[in-house]
Amino acid sequence: MITIVRAHDYNDMSRKVANIISAQIILKPNCVLGLATGSTPIGAYQQLVEWYKKGDLDFSQVSSYNLDEYRGLTGDHPQSYRYFMDTNLFDHVNIDKSKTFVPDGMAEDYEAACAAYDAAVAAAGYPDLQLLGIGNNGHIGFNEPDDHFSRGTHLVDLTESTIEANSRLFDSIDEVPRQAFSMGVQTIMNAKMILVAANGEKKAQAVHDMCFGPITPSCPASILQLHTNTVLVADEEALSKCGELA
Repeated sequence: MITIVRAHDYNDMSRKVANIISAQIILKPNCVLGLATGSTPIGAYQQLVEWYKKGDLDFSQVSSYNLDEYRGLTGDHPQSYRYFMDTNLFDHVNIDKSKTFVPDGMAEDYEAACAAYDAAVAAAGYPDLQLLGIGNNGHIGFNEPDDHFSRGTHLVDLTESTIEANSRLFDSIDEVPRQAFSMGVQTIMNAKMILVAANGEKKAQAVHDMCFGPITPSCPASILQLHTNTVLVADEEALSKCGELA
């Protein structure tokens, strides 16, 4: 079952998401965070930075593992997810960057790199809190709709809908990588708590299917119904297809 927290709009959603993350850090200063990228969590990260600058948060003992990274992009590429995390969060708080992990987009032996990433996440005890967005097609991380649920970190061929959705961040759709490394669904499900953020009407069908649809790999997020501690924070538009159920 997924606990639904209703937010008025994007700013309200961002603040509620940041509140939950900050509570995790305060309750367990050396917590392991699973982090997400994309436009959805930016507001929450900005709120966390603001609270840090006010002296309300301390990231010094936190470690983090990111969900995914584009294949073929170096960490200093402006569209890489390492760069995203640095510019939106890590550069602005007192986290030890040596304890922040993102899949290596330039790994030549990708199978070995994926196995090593899974081993590192497992050795850390898996995230105390895993932050997720949800794609328009129900993907989590870069786990696209498929005929099976993925297990560990793996190389993903991105769907055209995901490439199109992400093209707004590139100068041209032709520049969007066609592959990415992503934590698998099984790895995600090992987190002690899963926090999903969603906003906007474009996410409404995926949010409905995640919470109330059948559990199927054609909507990867639907497996979160089986997790014992999943919280969805979504704005009115993202919940618009859930009716009175939410």
